[in-house]
Amino acid sequence: MILCCGEALIDMLPRRTMARERAFVPNPGGAVFNTAIALARLGVPTGFFSRLSSDMFGGMLRDALGAAGVDTGLAQTCDSPTTLAFVQLENGEARYSFHDENTAGRLLSTADLPALPDNVDALFFGGLSLMTEPCGAAYETLMARESAARVTMIDPNIRPAHIADEATYRARLGRLFALADIVKLSDADLRWIEGDGDVSDLAHGLLARGPSLVFITEGARGARVLGAGEELFLPAPRAEVVDTIGAGDTFNAGVLAALHAEGRLNKSALAGIGKDAMATALALGLRAAAVTVSRAGANPPMAEDLA
Repeated sequence: MILCCGEALIDMLPRRTMARERAFVPNPGGAVFNTAIALARLGVPTGFFSRLSSDMFGGMLRDALGAAGVDTGLAQTCDSPTTLAFVQLENGEARYSFHDENTAGRLLSTADLPALPDNVDALFFGGLSLMTEPCGAAYETLMARESAARVTMIDPNIRPAHIADEATYRARLGRLFALADIVKLSDADLRWIEGDGDVSDLAHGLLARGPSLVFITEGARGARVLGAGEELFLPAPRAEVVDTIGAGDTFNAGVLAALHAEGRLNKSALAGIGKDAMATALALGLRAAAVTVSRAGANPPMAEDLA
């Protein structure tokens, strides 16, 4: 099982009423939540760990996870409210305003960390949960605790406007990149971390920090993967873009689903991964993301959609 560890929230998506008044429609979301849903829809045994609210929005999140077949046995419930993310779309690109103070997911602490069952082969981390406290420290502790024995992947999905202490956050990312087997970043995230420069050169610098694989998405251009002395770039499949909500999260799920299908989610297999397996993972990530951007909101494909 792949355990996705991090936020679940409600995306308040912009819409118009019949009277053309502005409105927002609640949809389950969050970077790590979206990856869990996408993984389960692709037929991969998937679990989710976070704190979920007992409020009506928390119920929506649990219902969505259950409908996708995600195991929520490790997820906790509390009375604090659910995080809300109000979305503004600009040419299909999403901009977010987060309402996250004293929410269920944010208040997760190291004392809440569970013992993991033996069937957890890999863990996925990222998103808003790494930028805020106390949950950021809790997820870092969990990743450090489990990284020696299980495969770990991180996609920080950086939101600069939501980072309260940039120096602390950058230091955390440095530690997590050194622990991770797989790192995924957008090209914008890569430059935020490494500074200006050629994407390939910057990605090689990140690879030198310790991961076995580094994936870099480059929007409509496509994506690249580096590892085991190889570097590959694939163009993005053609798609009519409705919005980009959940695209990167779905890409992560496609990568993990491909590695799972090929029996690569163990440390020795990743360290010695070959070019063909890298290409397969990159291609499935891109194909899955192309479906998501063609739909409104974070609505990742089922396995049969990619057959």
